[in-house]
Amino acid sequence: MPYDDSPPPTRRARPLSVAAALAAVCLTAAGCGGGQEPGEAGAASPRPGGNAATSTDPTPTGKQPEPTASASPSAKPLPKGPLTGRTVVIDPGHNPGNRDHAREINRQVDIGTGRKECDTTGTATNDGYAEARFTLDVSHRLRALLEAEGARVRLTHDADRPFGPCIDERARIGNEAEADAVVSVHADGSAVGNRGFHVILPAGVKGGGADTSKIVKSSADLGARIAGHFARTTGSAPSNYIGGNTGLDTRDDLGGLNLSTVPKVFVECGNMRDPKDAALLTSASWRQKAAQGLADGITSYLKG
Repeated sequence: MPYDDSPPPTRRARPLSVAAALAAVCLTAAGCGGGQEPGEAGAASPRPGGNAATSTDPTPTGKQPEPTASASPSAKPLPKGPLTGRTVVIDPGHNPGNRDHAREINRQVDIGTGRKECDTTGTATNDGYAEARFTLDVSHRLRALLEAEGARVRLTHDADRPFGPCIDERARIGNEAEADAVVSVHADGSAVGNRGFHVILPAGVKGGGADTSKIVKSSADLGARIAGHFARTTGSAPSNYIGGNTGLDTRDDLGGLNLSTVPKVFVECGNMRDPKDAALLTSASWRQKAAQGLADGITSYLKG
């Protein structure tokens, strides 16, 4: 079936206090359903429905491609707004080309607490709408909303490279940009009946090249604000299978979080394998609401 990826007109992000954001999570928790095993931007545990690489590339390069210009900050003049002077990095989970580069994305990289695959293919709905396509679409919408508020926005990739970037490079892009906030956009691949969104926060990790001690608190604040706004704007409830209906989950096994030195969270927007959640994720109008909820949460955090 065709999917409309063209973004509707944007509107200005609406800031909300953190108390109200958290209240929004609680108030909506009983109102909707909610998605399993959250995936890393390239290296989470395999999930049902296609999170592991499934094809073999006969001519591996052995080297990760360099980021291209389209993943860099927009060159167009930005309007003056509440986020003027702020930098946000958006990390669209996975890459549509990963499926054709299984050998490269299966290469192990150091995440501080161990080693994981460079990246993964991501999941998909039962009728084939890929997570990588969803994450790019929401990321484009989110970028437009944040730039309208004056923020400098960079994507870790824009489907402009054959595969990846690897999870360690995704973290490095945010670090080198000295981002005020980094948000990694995902959708889950869990069992039918598991519904809703959740925001993954970095745990306290110190080992190898990982040290999250300086970002745990700020990332938790960013995540709580996003959770509240996301629930309010999309009408989706926090996950009914992860996070105890709070919409928040803390993990120490995701390299994209472990290796970050700036505030960063992952957002699993819903469960692609549940038909009810899939109907939302494949809707262009709902994806615009998802982007707006993310933008509102980021704006609230940056203005707080």
